[in-house]
Amino acid sequence: MLDTLVTTAAGALFATMGVLVGGIVTRRAQDRQWLRDQQLIAYRELFGHYAKFTMELRRAHADRRGWDYDWGEWSAALMRVSLVAPPEVATEIDNFGRAINSFLNGVARSRDTVRDPMSPEEFEEARQGAAGAQVKLVNAIRRSLSDDQKGLTFGLGG
Repeated sequence: MLDTLVTTAAGALFATMGVLVGGIVTRRAQDRQWLRDQQLIAYRELFGHYAKFTMELRRAHADRRGWDYDWGEWSAALMRVSLVAPPEVATEIDNFGRAINSFLNGVARSRDTVRDPMSPEEFEEARQGAAGAQVKLVNAIRRSLSDDQKGLTFGLGG
């Protein structure tokens, strides 16, 4: 009788522990998936802003016209991505932001798109620092999302 009671109690204890451990493991997996989803949203938003203002600047120089961009949204996108990016990615985001600032100094702050527009070749040359930083950032993001991701040697968009 005692053997049956001990066996039943041990079975119930192990079953309860299994449920608890399973709940913890499931919760951690859900938390990781939620974070990954939030990272992808933030990264997409950041690169979307980069592509938009780069194209706006390119068109302004080509069309010899003025331009405007909502820099508050760019700043907000940087803040949102900083909330979810792992440290390695955050470092590359900072480097990307610095490269963007240099790019803007060269094509937006020091050149008048109406009176002194850049040629397409000059614009592309000025964009190279930001483009290189973009590739490094994309590769850091790819590595953070999966160890199986290979790095890119070229940039897309921007």
